[in-house]
Amino acid sequence: MRMRRKRRLESRIEECEHLIIRNPEDLCGRWLEKFKYDDLIFDELHVELGCGKGLFTVETAKLEPDVLYIGIEMITNVLILALERADKTGLQNLLFINKPADDLSMFFAPGEVSRIYINFCDPWPANRHKKRRLTGTHFLEIYKQILCPGGEIHFKTDNFPLFEFSLAEFKQNGFNLSDITYDLHENGPAIIMTDYEIKFHEQGKPIYKCIIVTEGVKAQG
Repeated sequence: MRMRRKRRLESRIEECEHLIIRNPEDLCGRWLEKFKYDDLIFDELHVELGCGKGLFTVETAKLEPDVLYIGIEMITNVLILALERADKTGLQNLLFINKPADDLSMFFAPGEVSRIYINFCDPWPANRHKKRRLTGTHFLEIYKQILCPGGEIHFKTDNFPLFEFSLAEFKQNGFNLSDITYDLHENGPAIIMTDYEIKFHEQGKPIYKCIIVTEGVKAQG
């Protein structure tokens, strides 16, 4: 079903323009150098792929003011909700990119990113769409390039087939699996949730999560 276009989308986007990086390729290798303030210097760069409405992004950025967070969301109709949510907080350590994740290696230099969050991405269940899965080999090769040694990928989903597929892909591509859980909130909410996650948890659906570490992992080429 096609998403209805948000009212006043252009003007609302314009009001939040200060939070959007229009040409992220111009900052490749310079993110932490560019975004520092008199009383605030960031230690790490964390990226969330498909940040959606931004609940997880905003709440996580609040907890770690010394980390620069970049939320990436290609659907403008969804991104506006994350932008407005972030704008209300006045956070200095949160910015957004309105582009697809395919171009990550143009946005971030080798070893520049310390952590990547992948929360409830599209499972692309058809085998012919396998290459589009954010946890498949195609994207893992990109992550290998931009993550620093010891960098992490935090992956959450409610889709069991995607989770099993992802675990196999991580192992096949040489990543180290640090933590694996098949029911993250079994004993109540354990960490900050996304909007989707709250809905799935209320429906009684288990949430699958794993943390992948890049120590010793080498990119091809």
